[in-house]
Amino acid sequence: MFRPVELFIGLRYTRAKRRNHFISFISVTSIVGIALGVTALITVLSVMNGFQREVRTGILGMASHATVSSLNGTLADWRELVDEMQRQPRVLGAAPFIEAQGMLSYGQAVSGALIRGVLPEQEPQVSFIGEKMIRGRLEDLRGGEFGIILGRDLAGSLGVGVGDKVTLVTPQASVTPLGTLPRLKRFTVAGLFYVGNNEYDRALALMHMEDAARLFQTGGSATGVRLKLDDIYAAPLVARALRQQLPRDLAVTDWTQQHVNFFRAVAIEKRMMFIILTLIVAVAAFNIVSTLVMVVQDKKADIAILRTLGITPRSVMAVFMVQGSIIGVFGTLLGVVGGVLLALNVETVVPFIEQVFGIRFLSPDVYLISEVPSELHWDDVVNIGSVALILGLLSTLYPAWRAARTQPAEALRYE
Repeated sequence: MFRPVELFIGLRYTRAKRRNHFISFISVTSIVGIALGVTALITVLSVMNGFQREVRTGILGMASHATVSSLNGTLADWRELVDEMQRQPRVLGAAPFIEAQGMLSYGQAVSGALIRGVLPEQEPQVSFIGEKMIRGRLEDLRGGEFGIILGRDLAGSLGVGVGDKVTLVTPQASVTPLGTLPRLKRFTVAGLFYVGNNEYDRALALMHMEDAARLFQTGGSATGVRLKLDDIYAAPLVARALRQQLPRDLAVTDWTQQHVNFFRAVAIEKRMMFIILTLIVAVAAFNIVSTLVMVVQDKKADIAILRTLGITPRSVMAVFMVQGSIIGVFGTLLGVVGGVLLALNVETVVPFIEQVFGIRFLSPDVYLISEVPSELHWDDVVNIGSVALILGLLSTLYPAWRAARTQPAEALRYE
């Protein structure tokens, strides 16, 4: 139990005498080290939370939560299936689609693309693509007019804008008197979208489902029906329930089957980053050990005098635990304040650094996300602060134990 005398002496010892400036320097270094480690840990985990949020929003805002498709590849009775899915209690929206690979060309520029035929009036029920249009509208896609909406980066790679005509080459071939030729069709660019995810901005092209059916000769059939659920994390359970209700020739897949490895990798990476950066905090915290060991060595005569005055070994141990804990508490508090401030302003600080030094941390040509996001979780702050305080407290035990074992007679022999 700490008494005021232990607290007073511990606080007094945190201010070294003039001849012990080196000890003060190590104490300050320990505080700064803990503060930097805690700041880095909070900031990095907040950035990783932000990346996870942005990728999840970008992927699941465009990808369906669940998809119903036919085992033979075509779904002729998709209208009845859409109506049936919309009656399901956990399904918020359902929309048919036709999906195939294609190649777009404009002049000398050529780029592969994922072609998706959609119904503009139903697509907003399962994706937010209509909210991400930067030119034109999703409703500008009309059957028979052969309009096409491109991702911003895909349009940039082709060098096209709204109103330009691009040529779409499909993998299906047409048999003509001149032989087998690839199927070509000219489309007018009706709009551009940008979702902030390179997987879609660079590779996705949308057209009216009626035009896609003519182009790919599906005979009015759809590739499948995309579903939006009330809870994306319940997708596996909902998909399992739908499989039991639907005929055996229909397959139901959910987003976890396509992207679960990615999100699991992000979670593992976050856990490993926490461990790695905690080691930085640990190194700074254990500097307290060297600081207190030198203080104990310097204060042997004082400890001996205190012992002769009646202070118990437990009280001596408490004195040095107070001194070390103060270093850990100050370092942790500074780190928490710095980490929270930096995590809340990452989206402002990073662009400023990029502008000053003329660099780009996340190139949109390489990464799915082109801006550094941040999302502060207060439970992360609490966990990091607790770990730092515990490490700081543990680092005081050995020096305090050594101080408690000081023998007054031995310490004062040469004084």
